[in-house]
Amino acid sequence: MILERLLLCGVLMAGGIAVDAEELVILHTNDTHSQIEPNDRDLGGILRRKVLVDSVRAVHDNVLLIDAGDAVQGTLYFTLYGGEVERKMMNALGYDIQILGNHEFDNGMEALAEQWRGVNAERLSTNYDMRGTPLDSLFAPYTIKRYGNSSIGVIALNLDPKGMIADKNAEGIVYLDAIEAANATAWHLKHNEHVDGVIAVTHIGYDTSNPPTPSDIDLAVASKNIDLIIGGHSHTTIDPKSPKAPVFHVVNAVGDTVLVTQTGSRGQYLGEIVVDLPSMKSDYRLLTVDRRLDDRIDRDAASILEPYKAGVERLMGERIGRLDKEMSSSSDLLLNWVADVMLEMGRRLSPDSNVDLSIVNKGGIRRGLPKGDITMGQIMTMLPFDNHLVLLELKGSDLIGAFKVMEHRGGDGVSAGFDWRNIDPERLYRVVTIDYLANGGDYMEPLTHGKITARSDEKLDEVMIKYIVEQKNKTIKYNDNKPRM
Repeated sequence: MILERLLLCGVLMAGGIAVDAEELVILHTNDTHSQIEPNDRDLGGILRRKVLVDSVRAVHDNVLLIDAGDAVQGTLYFTLYGGEVERKMMNALGYDIQILGNHEFDNGMEALAEQWRGVNAERLSTNYDMRGTPLDSLFAPYTIKRYGNSSIGVIALNLDPKGMIADKNAEGIVYLDAIEAANATAWHLKHNEHVDGVIAVTHIGYDTSNPPTPSDIDLAVASKNIDLIIGGHSHTTIDPKSPKAPVFHVVNAVGDTVLVTQTGSRGQYLGEIVVDLPSMKSDYRLLTVDRRLDDRIDRDAASILEPYKAGVERLMGERIGRLDKEMSSSSDLLLNWVADVMLEMGRRLSPDSNVDLSIVNKGGIRRGLPKGDITMGQIMTMLPFDNHLVLLELKGSDLIGAFKVMEHRGGDGVSAGFDWRNIDPERLYRVVTIDYLANGGDYMEPLTHGKITARSDEKLDEVMIKYIVEQKNKTIKYNDNKPRM
Protein backbone atom coordinates (compact mmCIF):
# COMPACT_ATOMS: atom_id res chain seq x y z
CA MET A 1 0.00 0.00 0.00
CA ILE A 2 1.32 3.46 -0.91
CA LEU A 3 0.10 5.00 2.35
CA GLU A 4 1.78 2.34 4.50
CA ARG A 5 5.08 2.72 2.60
CA LEU A 6 5.06 6.48 3.07
CA LEU A 7 4.19 6.29 6.76
CA LEU A 8 7.00 3.82 7.36
CA CYS A 9 9.36 6.33 5.79
CA GLY A 10 8.10 8.98 8.20
CA VAL A 11 7.05 11.49 5.57
CA LEU A 12 3.62 12.59 6.80
CA MET A 13 3.70 16.35 6.25
CA ALA A 14 1.38 19.30 6.97
CA GLY A 15 -1.87 17.30 6.92
CA GLY A 16 -1.12 15.60 3.58
CA ILE A 17 0.83 12.56 2.39
CA ALA A 18 4.17 13.40 0.77
CA VAL A 19 4.31 12.02 -2.77
CA ASP A 20 6.72 11.93 -5.66
CA ALA A 21 6.36 13.27 -9.18
CA GLU A 22 4.64 10.10 -10.42
CA GLU A 23 1.83 10.42 -7.91
CA LEU A 24 -1.24 12.64 -7.88
CA VAL A 25 -3.02 13.91 -4.77
CA ILE A 26 -6.75 14.47 -5.28
CA LEU A 27 -8.53 16.56 -2.66
CA HIS A 28 -12.32 16.50 -2.82
CA THR A 29 -15.52 17.75 -1.23
CA ASN A 30 -19.23 17.18 -1.76
CA ASP A 31 -22.50 18.50 -0.35
CA THR A 32 -20.90 21.29 1.66
CA HIS A 33 -24.28 23.08 1.53
CA SER A 34 -23.16 26.65 2.23
CA GLN A 35 -21.50 25.64 5.51
CA ILE A 36 -19.14 28.59 5.29
CA GLU A 37 -18.67 28.77 9.05
CA PRO A 38 -18.04 25.79 11.36
CA ASN A 39 -21.22 23.94 12.30
CA ASP A 40 -22.84 23.64 15.74
CA ARG A 41 -20.31 20.92 16.67
CA ASP A 42 -17.41 23.21 15.65
CA LEU A 43 -16.53 21.09 12.61
CA GLY A 44 -15.98 22.31 9.07
CA GLY A 45 -15.62 25.87 7.86
CA ILE A 46 -14.28 26.93 4.50
CA LEU A 47 -11.37 28.97 5.91
CA ARG A 48 -10.19 25.88 7.79
CA ARG A 49 -10.58 23.85 4.61
CA LYS A 50 -8.32 26.32 2.82
CA VAL A 51 -5.62 25.72 5.43
CA LEU A 52 -5.64 22.01 4.62
CA VAL A 53 -5.69 22.55 0.86
CA ASP A 54 -2.83 25.04 1.02
CA SER A 55 -0.74 22.77 3.25
CA VAL A 56 -1.10 19.87 0.82
CA ARG A 57 -0.25 22.05 -2.17
CA ALA A 58 2.80 23.39 -0.37
CA VAL A 59 4.50 19.98 -0.29
CA HIS A 60 3.11 18.16 -3.36
CA ASP A 61 3.68 18.92 -7.02
CA ASN A 62 0.52 17.33 -8.41
CA VAL A 63 -2.69 18.33 -6.59
CA LEU A 64 -6.22 18.30 -8.02
CA LEU A 65 -9.04 19.94 -6.01
CA ILE A 66 -12.57 18.74 -6.93
CA ASP A 67 -16.10 19.47 -5.73
CA ALA A 68 -18.90 16.97 -6.43
CA GLY A 69 -21.86 19.34 -6.20
CA ASP A 70 -24.38 20.84 -3.77
CA ALA A 71 -21.90 23.46 -2.63
CA VAL A 72 -24.89 25.70 -1.91
CA GLN A 73 -28.17 25.77 0.03
CA GLY A 74 -28.46 25.17 3.74
CA THR A 75 -27.31 28.29 5.57
CA LEU A 76 -28.09 32.00 5.53
CA TYR A 77 -25.08 32.63 3.32
CA PHE A 78 -27.05 31.17 0.42
CA THR A 79 -30.44 32.52 1.54
CA LEU A 80 -29.11 36.08 1.70
CA TYR A 81 -26.50 36.13 -1.05
CA GLY A 82 -27.66 33.51 -3.59
CA GLY A 83 -24.39 31.62 -4.06
CA GLU A 84 -22.06 34.60 -4.38
CA VAL A 85 -20.20 33.80 -1.15
CA GLU A 86 -19.70 30.13 -2.03
CA ARG A 87 -18.43 31.05 -5.51
CA LYS A 88 -15.95 33.62 -4.25
CA MET A 89 -14.65 31.42 -1.47
CA MET A 90 -14.26 28.34 -3.70
CA ASN A 91 -12.40 30.49 -6.21
CA ALA A 92 -10.14 31.60 -3.36
CA LEU A 93 -9.43 27.95 -2.52
CA GLY A 94 -8.50 27.34 -6.14
CA TYR A 95 -10.86 24.52 -7.05
CA ASP A 96 -9.77 22.86 -10.29
CA ILE A 97 -13.04 21.07 -11.15
CA GLN A 98 -16.64 21.68 -10.03
CA ILE A 99 -19.81 19.85 -11.00
CA LEU A 100 -23.49 20.56 -10.44
CA GLY A 101 -25.62 19.14 -7.65
CA ASN A 102 -29.39 19.36 -7.59
CA HIS A 103 -29.40 22.31 -5.18
CA GLU A 104 -27.34 24.44 -7.53
CA PHE A 105 -30.65 24.80 -9.42
CA ASP A 106 -32.66 26.09 -6.44
CA ASN A 107 -32.81 29.70 -7.62
CA GLY A 108 -33.42 28.79 -11.27
CA MET A 109 -31.10 28.47 -14.24
CA GLU A 110 -30.74 32.19 -14.95
CA ALA A 111 -29.36 32.78 -11.45
CA LEU A 112 -27.25 29.61 -11.69
CA ALA A 113 -25.73 30.70 -14.99
CA GLU A 114 -24.97 34.15 -13.61
CA GLN A 115 -23.06 32.68 -10.67
CA TRP A 116 -21.27 29.95 -12.60
CA ARG A 117 -19.95 32.34 -15.25
CA GLY A 118 -17.73 33.56 -12.44
CA VAL A 119 -16.51 30.09 -11.38
CA ASN A 120 -12.79 29.74 -12.04
CA ALA A 121 -12.77 25.93 -11.94
CA GLU A 122 -13.40 23.79 -14.99
CA ARG A 123 -17.16 23.15 -15.16
CA LEU A 124 -18.11 19.63 -16.19
CA SER A 125 -21.33 17.80 -17.01
CA THR A 126 -21.27 14.62 -19.09
CA ASN A 127 -24.92 13.56 -19.05
CA TYR A 128 -26.89 16.82 -19.18
CA ASP A 129 -27.76 18.22 -22.60
CA MET A 130 -28.10 21.95 -21.85
CA ARG A 131 -28.51 23.30 -25.36
CA GLY A 132 -31.04 26.11 -25.55
CA THR A 133 -30.97 26.78 -21.80
CA PRO A 134 -29.19 29.57 -19.87
CA LEU A 135 -26.44 27.02 -19.11
CA ASP A 136 -25.70 26.40 -22.79
CA SER A 137 -21.92 26.30 -23.46
CA LEU A 138 -20.98 26.75 -19.79
CA PHE A 139 -20.03 23.10 -19.25
CA ALA A 140 -17.70 20.64 -20.96
CA PRO A 141 -18.43 16.88 -21.08
CA TYR A 142 -14.95 15.97 -19.83
CA THR A 143 -11.45 17.29 -19.26
CA ILE A 144 -7.99 15.77 -19.52
CA LYS A 145 -5.33 16.61 -16.93
CA ARG A 146 -1.67 15.87 -17.68
CA TYR A 147 1.03 15.13 -15.10
CA GLY A 148 4.44 14.41 -16.62
CA ASN A 149 4.03 11.40 -18.88
CA SER A 150 0.60 10.51 -17.49
CA SER A 151 -2.86 11.81 -18.34
CA ILE A 152 -6.15 11.57 -16.43
CA GLY A 153 -9.61 11.99 -17.92
CA VAL A 154 -12.35 13.41 -15.68
CA ILE A 155 -16.09 13.07 -16.38
CA ALA A 156 -19.10 14.37 -14.41
CA LEU A 157 -22.40 12.59 -13.85
CA ASN A 158 -25.62 14.11 -12.56
CA LEU A 159 -28.94 12.75 -11.34
CA ASP A 160 -32.18 12.83 -13.29
CA PRO A 161 -33.75 16.24 -12.56
CA LYS A 162 -37.28 14.76 -12.68
CA GLY A 163 -38.58 14.34 -9.16
CA MET A 164 -35.58 15.99 -7.52
CA ILE A 165 -35.30 19.47 -9.08
CA ALA A 166 -38.39 21.64 -9.44
CA ASP A 167 -39.54 21.40 -13.07
CA LYS A 168 -39.44 25.17 -13.60
CA ASN A 169 -35.83 25.31 -12.36
CA ALA A 170 -34.57 22.67 -14.79
CA GLU A 171 -36.75 23.39 -17.80
CA GLY A 172 -35.01 22.37 -21.01
CA ILE A 173 -32.35 20.17 -19.41
CA VAL A 174 -32.24 16.79 -21.16
CA TYR A 175 -31.03 13.98 -18.92
CA LEU A 176 -28.89 11.28 -20.53
CA ASP A 177 -28.64 7.91 -18.78
CA ALA A 178 -25.75 8.21 -16.34
CA ILE A 179 -24.30 4.74 -16.87
CA GLU A 180 -24.56 4.87 -20.67
CA ALA A 181 -23.01 8.35 -20.79
CA ALA A 182 -20.26 7.37 -18.37
CA ASN A 183 -19.28 4.19 -20.19
CA ALA A 184 -19.32 5.84 -23.62
CA THR A 185 -17.25 8.81 -22.50
CA ALA A 186 -14.80 6.72 -20.46
CA TRP A 187 -14.31 4.40 -23.46
CA HIS A 188 -13.59 7.43 -25.66
CA LEU A 189 -11.08 8.79 -23.15
CA LYS A 190 -9.26 5.47 -22.80
CA HIS A 191 -9.27 4.39 -26.45
CA ASN A 192 -9.33 7.61 -28.48
CA GLU A 193 -7.65 10.11 -26.15
CA HIS A 194 -5.36 7.41 -24.70
CA VAL A 195 -5.60 8.60 -21.10
CA ASP A 196 -4.05 6.43 -18.39
CA GLY A 197 -7.00 6.68 -16.01
CA VAL A 198 -10.56 7.94 -15.76
CA ILE A 199 -12.16 9.63 -12.76
CA ALA A 200 -15.94 9.93 -12.54
CA VAL A 201 -17.10 12.83 -10.35
CA THR A 202 -20.74 12.20 -9.56
CA HIS A 203 -23.80 13.66 -7.89
CA ILE A 204 -26.05 10.61 -8.05
CA GLY A 205 -25.76 9.08 -4.57
CA TYR A 206 -23.79 6.17 -3.13
CA ASP A 207 -26.45 3.43 -3.19
CA THR A 208 -29.92 2.58 -4.47
CA SER A 209 -31.81 4.64 -1.86
CA ASN A 210 -32.07 7.52 -4.33
CA PRO A 211 -34.40 6.26 -7.09
CA PRO A 212 -34.66 6.36 -10.02
CA THR A 213 -31.12 7.57 -10.76
CA PRO A 214 -28.47 4.82 -10.86
CA SER A 215 -26.07 5.03 -7.94
CA ASP A 216 -22.29 5.11 -7.60
CA ILE A 217 -22.35 1.40 -6.78
CA ASP A 218 -24.46 0.70 -9.90
CA LEU A 219 -22.05 2.79 -11.96
CA ALA A 220 -18.97 1.03 -10.58
CA VAL A 221 -20.41 -2.45 -11.21
CA ALA A 222 -21.42 -1.57 -14.79
CA SER A 223 -18.20 0.22 -15.73
CA LYS A 224 -15.21 -1.02 -17.70
CA ASN A 225 -12.94 2.01 -18.05
CA ILE A 226 -13.52 4.01 -14.85
CA ASP A 227 -10.81 3.80 -12.20
CA LEU A 228 -12.14 6.05 -9.47
CA ILE A 229 -15.53 7.48 -8.43
CA ILE A 230 -15.73 10.67 -6.35
CA GLY A 231 -19.35 10.91 -5.27
CA GLY A 232 -21.95 13.17 -3.73
CA HIS A 233 -25.70 13.64 -3.12
CA SER A 234 -26.37 10.91 -0.54
CA HIS A 235 -24.21 12.53 2.20
CA THR A 236 -22.45 9.19 2.74
CA THR A 237 -19.33 9.30 4.90
CA ILE A 238 -16.90 6.73 3.49
CA ASP A 239 -14.05 6.55 5.98
CA PRO A 240 -11.66 3.65 5.30
CA LYS A 241 -10.50 3.75 8.93
CA SER A 242 -13.99 3.10 10.25
CA PRO A 243 -15.04 -0.53 10.82
CA LYS A 244 -18.55 0.54 9.79
CA ALA A 245 -17.46 2.16 6.53
CA PRO A 246 -19.62 1.41 3.48
CA VAL A 247 -18.02 -0.66 0.75
CA PHE A 248 -15.49 1.49 -1.10
CA HIS A 249 -13.76 -1.07 -3.33
CA VAL A 250 -16.17 -2.35 -6.00
CA VAL A 251 -15.47 -4.95 -8.70
CA ASN A 252 -16.45 -3.68 -12.15
CA ALA A 253 -17.74 -5.43 -15.27
CA VAL A 254 -14.27 -6.68 -16.30
CA GLY A 255 -13.07 -7.74 -12.86
CA ASP A 256 -11.04 -4.65 -12.00
CA THR A 257 -11.46 -2.74 -8.73
CA VAL A 258 -13.02 0.73 -8.65
CA LEU A 259 -12.48 2.99 -5.61
CA VAL A 260 -15.71 4.76 -4.55
CA THR A 261 -15.35 7.77 -2.25
CA GLN A 262 -17.54 10.38 -0.56
CA THR A 263 -16.94 12.76 2.35
CA GLY A 264 -20.37 13.02 4.02
CA SER A 265 -21.68 16.57 4.08
CA ARG A 266 -21.26 20.10 5.44
CA GLY A 267 -17.50 20.16 4.84
CA GLN A 268 -16.63 18.31 8.03
CA TYR A 269 -14.06 16.28 6.08
CA LEU A 270 -11.75 16.80 3.13
CA GLY A 271 -11.15 13.67 1.09
CA GLU A 272 -7.58 12.86 0.11
CA ILE A 273 -6.75 10.28 -2.55
CA VAL A 274 -3.17 9.45 -3.49
CA VAL A 275 -2.96 7.95 -6.98
CA ASP A 276 0.11 6.13 -8.29
CA LEU A 277 -0.02 7.38 -11.87
CA PRO A 278 1.81 4.50 -13.63
CA SER A 279 -0.49 1.85 -12.09
CA MET A 280 -3.58 3.98 -11.26
CA LYS A 281 -3.66 2.29 -7.84
CA SER A 282 -4.83 4.59 -5.07
CA ASP A 283 -5.08 5.10 -1.33
CA TYR A 284 -7.80 7.13 0.32
CA ARG A 285 -8.49 8.79 3.65
CA LEU A 286 -10.55 11.57 5.21
CA LEU A 287 -8.97 14.64 6.78
CA THR A 288 -10.99 16.20 9.60
CA VAL A 289 -11.67 19.92 9.29
CA ASP A 290 -11.58 21.22 12.85
CA ARG A 291 -10.23 23.86 15.24
CA ARG A 292 -6.63 22.64 15.10
CA LEU A 293 -6.39 24.66 11.87
CA ASP A 294 -7.58 27.98 13.32
CA ASP A 295 -4.14 29.43 13.97
CA ARG A 296 -3.28 29.26 10.26
CA ILE A 297 -6.36 30.96 8.74
CA ASP A 298 -5.53 32.86 5.54
CA ARG A 299 -6.16 36.58 6.13
CA ASP A 300 -6.84 37.39 2.49
CA ALA A 301 -9.50 34.68 2.28
CA ALA A 302 -11.00 35.84 5.57
CA SER A 303 -11.24 39.37 4.20
CA ILE A 304 -13.39 38.12 1.27
CA LEU A 305 -15.86 36.63 3.74
CA GLU A 306 -15.97 39.52 6.20
CA PRO A 307 -18.47 41.83 4.37
CA TYR A 308 -21.09 39.06 4.27
CA LYS A 309 -20.98 38.07 7.94
CA ALA A 310 -22.95 41.00 9.38
CA GLY A 311 -26.26 40.04 7.73
CA VAL A 312 -25.90 36.44 8.80
CA GLU A 313 -24.97 37.30 12.38
CA ARG A 314 -27.89 39.74 12.72
CA LEU A 315 -30.47 37.10 11.85
CA MET A 316 -28.75 34.40 13.88
CA GLY A 317 -28.94 36.70 16.90
CA GLU A 318 -32.59 37.80 16.54
CA ARG A 319 -34.46 35.87 19.24
CA ILE A 320 -38.08 34.90 18.52
CA GLY A 321 -38.89 32.23 21.14
CA ARG A 322 -37.70 29.42 23.40
CA LEU A 323 -37.66 25.60 23.42
CA ASP A 324 -37.69 23.47 26.56
CA LYS A 325 -35.41 20.83 24.98
CA GLU A 326 -32.99 20.30 22.13
CA MET A 327 -34.42 19.02 18.84
CA SER A 328 -31.68 17.42 16.72
CA SER A 329 -31.92 17.55 12.94
CA SER A 330 -32.29 13.77 12.63
CA SER A 331 -34.82 13.34 15.43
CA ASP A 332 -38.47 12.33 15.14
CA LEU A 333 -39.10 15.03 17.76
CA LEU A 334 -38.23 17.82 15.33
CA LEU A 335 -39.86 16.11 12.34
CA ASN A 336 -43.12 15.59 14.25
CA TRP A 337 -43.14 19.14 15.58
CA VAL A 338 -42.73 20.64 12.11
CA ALA A 339 -45.50 18.37 10.76
CA ASP A 340 -47.88 19.35 13.58
CA VAL A 341 -47.19 23.08 13.17
CA MET A 342 -47.78 22.73 9.43
CA LEU A 343 -51.17 21.11 10.14
CA GLU A 344 -52.20 23.86 12.55
CA MET A 345 -51.07 26.69 10.28
CA GLY A 346 -52.32 24.95 7.14
CA ARG A 347 -55.85 24.76 8.52
CA ARG A 348 -55.94 28.53 8.32
CA LEU A 349 -55.72 28.31 4.53
CA SER A 350 -59.33 27.09 4.45
CA PRO A 351 -60.93 27.55 7.89
CA ASP A 352 -64.30 26.17 6.79
CA SER A 353 -62.88 22.85 5.58
CA ASN A 354 -61.74 19.77 7.45
CA VAL A 355 -58.05 18.92 7.04
CA ASP A 356 -56.98 15.31 7.55
CA LEU A 357 -53.20 15.42 7.82
CA SER A 358 -49.95 17.15 6.95
CA ILE A 359 -46.89 15.70 5.22
CA VAL A 360 -43.33 17.05 5.23
CA ASN A 361 -40.18 15.42 3.84
CA LYS A 362 -37.17 14.82 6.08
CA GLY A 363 -34.91 16.34 3.45
CA GLY A 364 -36.66 19.68 3.82
CA ILE A 365 -35.33 20.07 7.39
CA ARG A 366 -31.66 21.05 7.26
CA ARG A 367 -30.61 21.68 10.87
CA GLY A 368 -31.71 21.08 14.44
CA LEU A 369 -32.60 23.53 17.21
CA PRO A 370 -30.92 23.94 20.60
CA LYS A 371 -32.59 24.01 23.98
CA GLY A 372 -33.34 27.60 25.01
CA ASP A 373 -33.54 30.60 22.74
CA ILE A 374 -34.68 30.15 19.12
CA THR A 375 -33.52 32.76 16.63
CA MET A 376 -34.95 33.83 13.30
CA GLY A 377 -31.76 32.76 11.58
CA GLN A 378 -31.98 29.25 13.02
CA ILE A 379 -35.49 28.74 11.62
CA MET A 380 -34.50 30.18 8.24
CA THR A 381 -31.55 27.77 8.18
CA MET A 382 -33.67 24.84 9.35
CA LEU A 383 -36.20 25.41 6.55
CA PRO A 384 -34.13 27.15 3.85
CA PHE A 385 -36.07 26.27 0.72
CA ASP A 386 -38.48 28.43 -1.25
CA ASN A 387 -41.46 26.25 -0.29
CA HIS A 388 -45.01 27.40 0.46
CA LEU A 389 -47.78 25.59 2.31
CA VAL A 390 -50.54 24.21 0.11
CA LEU A 391 -53.86 22.53 0.79
CA LEU A 392 -54.29 19.51 -1.46
CA GLU A 393 -57.37 17.44 -2.25
CA LEU A 394 -56.17 13.91 -2.94
CA LYS A 395 -57.85 10.57 -3.55
CA GLY A 396 -57.01 7.87 -1.01
CA SER A 397 -55.41 5.61 -3.62
CA ASP A 398 -52.93 8.38 -4.49
CA LEU A 399 -52.29 9.08 -0.81
CA ILE A 400 -51.42 5.40 -0.38
CA GLY A 401 -48.96 5.79 -3.26
CA ALA A 402 -47.35 8.77 -1.55
CA PHE A 403 -46.91 6.82 1.68
CA LYS A 404 -45.26 3.99 -0.25
CA VAL A 405 -42.70 6.47 -1.57
CA MET A 406 -42.07 7.78 1.95
CA GLU A 407 -41.85 4.26 3.39
CA HIS A 408 -39.24 3.29 0.77
CA ARG A 409 -36.89 6.00 2.00
CA GLY A 410 -37.42 5.29 5.68
CA GLY A 411 -40.37 7.54 6.49
CA ASP A 412 -41.13 11.25 6.45
CA GLY A 413 -43.07 13.61 8.68
CA VAL A 414 -46.81 13.06 9.24
CA SER A 415 -49.04 15.00 11.63
CA ALA A 416 -50.30 13.37 14.82
CA GLY A 417 -53.48 11.31 14.91
CA PHE A 418 -53.44 10.06 11.32
CA ASP A 419 -53.17 6.29 10.75
CA TRP A 420 -51.67 5.88 7.30
CA ARG A 421 -52.25 2.10 7.38
CA ASN A 422 -56.04 2.56 7.24
CA ILE A 423 -56.45 4.89 4.28
CA ASP A 424 -59.68 4.42 2.29
CA PRO A 425 -58.62 4.26 -1.40
CA GLU A 426 -61.92 5.76 -2.56
CA ARG A 427 -62.15 8.64 -0.10
CA LEU A 428 -61.05 12.22 -0.86
CA TYR A 429 -58.48 13.49 1.67
CA ARG A 430 -57.40 17.04 2.42
CA VAL A 431 -53.66 17.24 2.92
CA VAL A 432 -51.42 20.11 4.05
CA THR A 433 -47.98 19.86 2.49
CA ILE A 434 -45.45 22.04 0.64
CA ASP A 435 -45.73 22.96 -3.02
CA TYR A 436 -42.43 21.21 -3.82
CA LEU A 437 -43.92 17.86 -2.79
CA ALA A 438 -47.34 18.63 -4.29
CA ASN A 439 -45.59 19.22 -7.62
CA GLY A 440 -43.84 15.83 -7.45
CA GLY A 441 -40.58 16.83 -5.79
CA ASP A 442 -38.59 14.24 -3.82
CA TYR A 443 -40.18 11.59 -6.07
CA MET A 444 -43.68 12.26 -4.67
CA GLU A 445 -45.33 11.78 -8.06
CA PRO A 446 -48.60 10.46 -6.52
CA LEU A 447 -49.25 13.90 -5.03
CA THR A 448 -49.35 15.44 -8.52
CA HIS A 449 -52.69 13.68 -9.06
CA GLY A 450 -54.32 15.91 -6.44
CA LYS A 451 -55.82 19.38 -6.72
CA ILE A 452 -54.27 22.36 -4.94
CA THR A 453 -57.12 24.38 -3.42
CA ALA A 454 -55.17 26.93 -1.37
CA ARG A 455 -51.60 28.23 -1.03
CA SER A 456 -49.89 30.32 1.63
CA ASP A 457 -48.38 33.69 0.76
CA GLU A 458 -45.53 33.05 3.19
CA LYS A 459 -42.75 30.51 2.73
CA LEU A 460 -42.58 27.61 5.18
CA ASP A 461 -39.86 29.22 7.30
CA GLU A 462 -41.99 32.37 7.57
CA VAL A 463 -45.01 30.27 8.59
CA MET A 464 -42.93 28.60 11.30
CA ILE A 465 -41.56 31.94 12.54
CA LYS A 466 -45.11 33.32 12.69
CA TYR A 467 -46.22 30.33 14.77
CA ILE A 468 -43.32 30.72 17.22
CA VAL A 469 -43.87 34.47 17.63
CA GLU A 470 -47.57 33.80 18.33
CA GLN A 471 -46.54 31.83 21.43
CA LYS A 472 -45.67 35.24 22.95
CA ASN A 473 -42.33 34.15 24.43
CA LYS A 474 -43.82 31.18 26.25
CA THR A 475 -41.35 28.30 26.32
CA ILE A 476 -42.50 25.75 23.75
CA LYS A 477 -42.87 22.31 25.29
CA TYR A 478 -43.19 19.46 22.82
CA ASN A 479 -42.72 15.81 23.74
CA ASP A 480 -43.83 13.59 20.83
CA ASN A 481 -40.63 11.84 19.73
CA LYS A 482 -42.11 8.61 18.37
CA PRO A 483 -41.95 7.77 14.64
CA ARG A 484 -45.34 8.07 12.94
CA MET A 485 -44.75 5.83 9.93
